[in-house]
Amino acid sequence: MKIVVLAGGRSTERNVSLSSSAKVANALRRKGYEVALVDLFLGLPDADEQSMANLFMSEEQDIDLNISDEIMTDDVINALRPDGSTQLFGPHVLDILAMADIVWIGLHGGDGENGKVQAVLDLNNIPYTGSGALASGITMDKSVSKEIMLYNGIQTAKFVNIRKEDSGTVVLPFGFPVVIKPANGGSSVGMYIAKNDDEFKKDLKEAFEFDDEILVEEYIDGREFSMAVVNGKALPAIEIIVTDGWYDFEHKFVTGNTTKFVTPPDIPDDVHDEMKQIALKTFKALGLSNYGRIDFFWNDNGLYVIEANSLPGMTPLSLMPQEAEADGIRYDDLCDQIVQGQVKALGLNA
Repeated sequence: MKIVVLAGGRSTERNVSLSSSAKVANALRRKGYEVALVDLFLGLPDADEQSMANLFMSEEQDIDLNISDEIMTDDVINALRPDGSTQLFGPHVLDILAMADIVWIGLHGGDGENGKVQAVLDLNNIPYTGSGALASGITMDKSVSKEIMLYNGIQTAKFVNIRKEDSGTVVLPFGFPVVIKPANGGSSVGMYIAKNDDEFKKDLKEAFEFDDEILVEEYIDGREFSMAVVNGKALPAIEIIVTDGWYDFEHKFVTGNTTKFVTPPDIPDDVHDEMKQIALKTFKALGLSNYGRIDFFWNDNGLYVIEANSLPGMTPLSLMPQEAEADGIRYDDLCDQIVQGQVKALGLNA
């Protein structure tokens, strides 16, 4: 079976995508697939049919998996393409995607997670892993997804949505501290915790550099967890313990930090079971499929769903692979299960 792992793109999380996708590509090669790793944005400028066919390899490739902590802005990303063009799909990308039996979407943030890439693939009858265009778009928009959670009786933090043009007249319906995050972002890029009004004004201004719409949430003081769902099964939760600050981009992806991960977590069985039920309920409410991740806080008031992630990271420090390992599923087998689960769901020939 031929698989294209689609990576990179134009997102601020481009570096995360490249690291995740390189690891996934090698894992799938070890499972016997012919795999091509393709950068969505850079594409294949000088490719012809034969050179594209030669990109599908079954041997492991030596690729650096360390992630830079540089935030990739549009200007930085645009400069990577020599011809100066800025369209999302690089040269010949659709051509090589059409040569694959299935595409592993290894993109993170922006157009990779908001359903636009999925919609293009749908229009071209190209099958892919993960959730469809509508569910991806809903999940990427934190405000919309939280409204759906509330409609379905899923507890989440109180929140308000602020557009840039309204940012000068904000009245918060809850007190400090508050969490500020782009409504359509991920990996904690552009996310801040403000403890007072002065910090709020400064952090809100900085957050608007990443999105024109900002979500402000009440701060939930509690233990932090994440739970992956793969092919309809909730994996063991993982607790995230940050000893210096909070679980930001550096703690998620940059090696050498002091974040601790515990899976399975040391929590009562009934709480763990409830978390699994809520994760599956959230997954269904948002229309997610194949695989994804639900993030939680837990305190004396119960379990809060913070947000869902339709394309969880697969880097060496990512949460879902650690949860799978705790459930006896090795990394390579996890990647294989995701592919085979989608092949079965879509009725493809394996």
